[in-house]
Amino acid sequence: MGGKLGDRSENADYTYNKRLLREIDRRVRYLRKRLEILRVVDYNPQQDGKVFFGAWVDIENEDGDTLKFRIVGPDEIYGRKDYISIDSPMARALIKKEVDDEAVVNTPEGPKVWYVNTITYQQDEL
Repeated sequence: MGGKLGDRSENADYTYNKRLLREIDRRVRYLRKRLEILRVVDYNPQQDGKVFFGAWVDIENEDGDTLKFRIVGPDEIYGRKDYISIDSPMARALIKKEVDDEAVVNTPEGPKVWYVNTITYQQDEL
Protein backbone atom coordinates (compact mmCIF):
# COMPACT_ATOMS: atom_id res chain seq x y z
CA MET A 1 0.00 0.00 0.00
CA GLY A 2 2.83 2.43 0.81
CA GLY A 3 4.14 2.07 -2.75
CA LYS A 4 0.86 3.19 -4.26
CA LEU A 5 0.78 6.33 -2.10
CA GLY A 6 4.34 7.12 -3.13
CA ASP A 7 3.43 6.66 -6.76
CA ARG A 8 0.41 8.97 -6.38
CA SER A 9 2.40 11.78 -4.75
CA GLU A 10 5.16 11.47 -7.36
CA ASN A 11 2.51 11.59 -10.07
CA ALA A 12 0.99 14.75 -8.51
CA ASP A 13 4.43 16.40 -8.43
CA TYR A 14 5.03 15.37 -12.03
CA THR A 15 1.63 16.76 -13.13
CA TYR A 16 2.19 20.01 -11.22
CA ASN A 17 5.68 20.50 -12.66
CA LYS A 18 4.49 19.69 -16.16
CA ARG A 19 1.75 22.36 -15.83
CA LEU A 20 4.31 24.83 -14.46
CA LEU A 21 6.61 24.14 -17.42
CA ARG A 22 3.72 24.80 -19.86
CA GLU A 23 3.04 28.15 -18.14
CA ILE A 24 6.74 29.09 -18.38
CA ASP A 25 6.83 28.09 -22.07
CA ARG A 26 3.72 30.22 -22.71
CA ARG A 27 5.32 33.23 -20.99
CA VAL A 28 8.56 32.81 -22.97
CA ARG A 29 6.60 32.72 -26.26
CA TYR A 30 4.68 35.85 -25.21
CA LEU A 31 7.87 37.71 -24.28
CA ARG A 32 9.57 36.72 -27.55
CA LYS A 33 6.67 38.26 -29.48
CA ARG A 34 6.80 41.39 -27.33
CA LEU A 35 10.54 41.77 -27.94
CA GLU A 36 9.92 41.89 -31.70
CA ILE A 37 7.73 45.00 -31.32
CA LEU A 38 9.60 46.58 -28.41
CA ARG A 39 10.52 50.22 -28.95
CA VAL A 40 12.86 52.32 -26.83
CA VAL A 41 11.42 55.78 -26.23
CA ASP A 42 14.17 58.32 -25.71
CA TYR A 43 13.70 61.43 -23.61
CA ASN A 44 12.98 64.57 -25.62
CA PRO A 45 13.63 68.04 -24.12
CA GLN A 46 10.24 69.16 -25.51
CA GLN A 47 8.68 66.96 -22.82
CA ASP A 48 9.96 69.22 -20.01
CA GLY A 49 7.19 70.60 -17.85
CA LYS A 50 4.56 68.18 -19.13
CA VAL A 51 3.59 64.61 -18.32
CA PHE A 52 4.55 62.13 -21.04
CA PHE A 53 5.83 58.57 -21.28
CA GLY A 54 8.76 58.04 -18.89
CA ALA A 55 7.84 60.89 -16.53
CA TRP A 56 8.12 60.62 -12.77
CA VAL A 57 4.98 62.31 -11.42
CA ASP A 58 4.09 63.42 -7.89
CA ILE A 59 0.35 64.02 -7.47
CA GLU A 60 -1.97 64.95 -4.61
CA ASN A 61 -5.72 64.80 -4.06
CA GLU A 62 -8.01 67.11 -2.09
CA ASP A 63 -7.56 64.98 1.05
CA GLY A 64 -3.79 65.51 0.98
CA ASP A 65 -3.04 61.94 -0.15
CA THR A 66 0.04 61.83 -2.39
CA LEU A 67 1.34 59.37 -4.96
CA LYS A 68 4.67 59.19 -6.76
CA PHE A 69 5.20 56.98 -9.78
CA ARG A 70 6.69 56.68 -13.23
CA ILE A 71 4.60 56.22 -16.38
CA VAL A 72 5.99 53.27 -18.35
CA GLY A 73 5.01 50.61 -20.85
CA PRO A 74 2.70 47.80 -19.74
CA ASP A 75 5.56 45.26 -19.78
CA GLU A 76 7.62 47.32 -17.31
CA ILE A 77 5.24 47.51 -14.34
CA TYR A 78 5.68 43.97 -13.00
CA GLY A 79 7.35 43.83 -9.61
CA ARG A 80 7.34 47.63 -9.28
CA LYS A 81 4.93 49.51 -7.05
CA ASP A 82 6.26 52.87 -8.24
CA TYR A 83 5.48 52.29 -11.95
CA ILE A 84 2.11 52.58 -13.70
CA SER A 85 1.19 51.58 -17.24
CA ILE A 86 0.76 54.24 -19.92
CA ASP A 87 -2.55 52.44 -20.64
CA SER A 88 -3.94 52.94 -17.12
CA PRO A 89 -6.78 55.43 -16.45
CA MET A 90 -4.43 57.42 -14.16
CA ALA A 91 -1.74 57.79 -16.83
CA ARG A 92 -4.28 58.66 -19.53
CA ALA A 93 -5.70 61.40 -17.30
CA LEU A 94 -2.22 62.83 -16.60
CA ILE A 95 -0.77 62.89 -20.14
CA LYS A 96 0.10 66.46 -21.27
CA LYS A 97 -0.73 67.92 -17.85
CA GLU A 98 1.59 70.49 -16.25
CA VAL A 99 2.45 71.29 -12.62
CA ASP A 100 -0.65 72.58 -10.74
CA ASP A 101 -3.00 71.15 -13.39
CA GLU A 102 -5.87 69.02 -12.23
CA ALA A 103 -6.40 65.54 -13.65
CA VAL A 104 -9.77 63.82 -13.41
CA VAL A 105 -9.35 60.05 -13.16
CA ASN A 106 -12.35 57.83 -13.80
CA THR A 107 -12.53 55.07 -11.19
CA PRO A 108 -15.18 52.45 -10.34
CA GLU A 109 -16.24 54.75 -7.47
CA GLY A 110 -16.60 57.70 -9.85
CA PRO A 111 -14.31 60.54 -10.97
CA LYS A 112 -11.40 61.42 -8.66
CA VAL A 113 -9.44 64.68 -8.91
CA TRP A 114 -5.64 64.75 -8.56
CA TYR A 115 -3.33 67.75 -8.76
CA VAL A 116 0.13 67.59 -10.33
CA ASN A 117 2.84 68.65 -7.86
CA THR A 118 6.03 67.75 -9.74
CA ILE A 119 7.07 66.29 -13.08
CA THR A 120 10.60 65.06 -13.64
CA TYR A 121 12.35 62.72 -16.00
CA GLN A 122 15.07 61.74 -13.49
CA GLN A 123 14.06 59.61 -10.50
CA ASP A 124 16.58 61.13 -8.07
CA GLU A 125 15.06 64.59 -8.64
CA LEU A 126 11.77 63.58 -6.96
